[in-house]
Amino acid sequence: MKNTGSTEYATRLEALLSPERRAHSERVAELAREIARKNGLDGERAYLAGLLHDVAKELPEAELFRLAPPENEAERSHPLVLHGRAGRRLVEGWGLRDPEILEAIEGHVYGVFPGHGLGMAVYVADAAEPERGFNDDLRALALAGRLQKAYRLAVERKVAYLKRRGIPVHPRTLEVMRELEALA
Repeated sequence: MKNTGSTEYATRLEALLSPERRAHSERVAELAREIARKNGLDGERAYLAGLLHDVAKELPEAELFRLAPPENEAERSHPLVLHGRAGRRLVEGWGLRDPEILEAIEGHVYGVFPGHGLGMAVYVADAAEPERGFNDDLRALALAGRLQKAYRLAVERKVAYLKRRGIPVHPRTLEVMRELEALA
């Protein structure tokens, strides 16, 4: 097993996240590890990506903008979507260099392209984390070795949810959705 430095990063999270957000991140990390293992992926790297996925979620808006300047209207009108990209920049500053982990952290907000197993595992783990109380079917699919199907359903549900709420869908999420539809 690779030493991913999870303990060091967990200590850093204590300064940035509320106890509730840290607990959520730990649950996502555990589930991402389990999903990864059931799908032939590196569980420890999935754990670290899950642990760090919301590292920037509670940063002030000005800090989000500094770390991840908005690139489109969806990001300008809903700055919280920047927390994935800002989180990536933050942990890069801590010395994390694993490109798959970094992409999983960034992509957990708006999706990763199909084939990015680690990113799909974290995305589904975040969407289906048990304490959320919904998406149990996604968790079951992913744990049964059907990660791509679980991921496609998670992205579809997110897009439908955003549209129902009148929230702009991030352009990258729409690109990911098109890629997933092409594979179906």
